[in-house]
Amino acid sequence: MRHLLLILPLAACSDLAAVGRAPEFSPLDPQLEHHALYNVPLPEVTERARAVDTASLWTASQRSLFGDRRASQPGDILTVVIEINDSAQISNSSQRGRTGSQSMGVPQFLGIPQAIDAQLPAGASMANAVSVDSATSFQGQGSVSRNEQLTLRVATTIIERLPNGVLRIEGSQEVRVNNELRELIVTGYIRPEDISRRNEIAYDRIAGARISYGGRGQISQMQQPSYGQQIADIILPF
Repeated sequence: MRHLLLILPLAACSDLAAVGRAPEFSPLDPQLEHHALYNVPLPEVTERARAVDTASLWTASQRSLFGDRRASQPGDILTVVIEINDSAQISNSSQRGRTGSQSMGVPQFLGIPQAIDAQLPAGASMANAVSVDSATSFQGQGSVSRNEQLTLRVATTIIERLPNGVLRIEGSQEVRVNNELRELIVTGYIRPEDISRRNEIAYDRIAGARISYGGRGQISQMQQPSYGQQIADIILPF
């Protein structure tokens, strides 16, 4: 409990420090994108290159007019096209019922039930010794309705090329409008052959895709419950 009381003032101070100030952009230096771009060496030009190769339009290099300009190596940049327009509607209904009845009695057995009835209290009889009735019923209904639509484009950087040729990409984008900062983060694995001639790839071609779209700022803070309310929702059992 003591540690909790120490954490709450620190969290409040971090929020108070941003009062009247726009949210800051995340630094680029610690990101993997920066290291991938910084560590890629520039293409070397050999002195033995012939003049005819330099002037030709039919060379196979990426810088030529007809060269393949698709990203393929760590440090290359490609565009991820995110066009999510999903809708789902599920409705389930189930019903179950069961009824049972059992009875057991000994009305005649060599006069023994009558002799026992004479010893029993008034109203008791061996004619209907046991009678059991049971009934169970169950009914359940469930429905799910979901509709999501998102259209975005973000430039990503190839971080790593795996031994099997698969590329690991990572990209982020931040847009600040007034005092609200919108963040978009995309990571995942792609195949080089899925990259289009326009150096683009659709989000549904990304394996292990992690797409995050959110924001930081005054509006986002107002849409979240206060720290006290969040702690109360976790601790209170009712």
